[in-house]
Amino acid sequence: MTKTKHILGLSGGKDSAALAVHMNNRHPDIDVEYFFTDTGYELQETYDFLDKLKTRLDKPIHYIHPTNSFDYYMKKYNNFLPSQMARWCTIEMKLKSMEKWLKPSLDAGEEIITYVGIRYDERGRVGYKPTHDSIKARFPFVEDCVDKEGVMDILETSGLGLPDYYKWRSRSGCTFCFFQKKSEWIGLKENHPKAWEHAKSLEKTADKHDSPFTWIKDMPLTELEKPEMIIKVKEHHAKQLAKLKKNKQKKHENNPFLKGENLDIEDNLALDDVSSSCLICHK
Repeated sequence: MTKTKHILGLSGGKDSAALAVHMNNRHPDIDVEYFFTDTGYELQETYDFLDKLKTRLDKPIHYIHPTNSFDYYMKKYNNFLPSQMARWCTIEMKLKSMEKWLKPSLDAGEEIITYVGIRYDERGRVGYKPTHDSIKARFPFVEDCVDKEGVMDILETSGLGLPDYYKWRSRSGCTFCFFQKKSEWIGLKENHPKAWEHAKSLEKTADKHDSPFTWIKDMPLTELEKPEMIIKVKEHHAKQLAKLKKNKQKKHENNPFLKGENLDIEDNLALDDVSSSCLICHK
């Protein structure tokens, strides 16, 4: 009989955390191994959130560490910064590290079931594409019809809540993640100045080797940190928030099932999902 290994990867984001709680509480019969691939460049808020999550699970979280550092891979890729079109950071530091961890099980002929935090309202998204025939993906939120509202209910009911970085950033991932909006880069500067300076130094390293990339297309961080630019970005971000709130309020008012109910609208874009991001880093 083929042995089966059940795994659930945590990104440090709300959906994978809610999925872990969901599997722990709703499917205790499944022996799930929870894991987090730690690049060493994660936000402190992510580590804090995972520490909190541990108290809601009946099993430990296994931390996987890449064989080499980001600086090592920067040299390997000729000092080209990763980007949305060349996500070598995810491949080298997240996916390959996970696959290395699974290799002994695969070599032993085990079947691997990986549980992915794609919600019912996101069904159709693919997510991680296994590189081995023995790795199969399952989507418990889709199977159990858990949507975005259901995820928030799991987080609230469990007392886990949201990661603190959602106060200024819309997703988990490395401190210098290229998926960040300009307002989020400014949030990094204000909340983690050392990480901001490190991100700037990586741009300088890339520039010395004729790399065409900056973290933000056509705008180095030295430009973004200028006071006048910070004011401009924050004003634009405030307008986005106002527009988001107005649209949500309008949908609420037009929904006959919600008439007379209070609507709590978040004060950030943290729950405004972005489908183009890497699921293994941001879900």
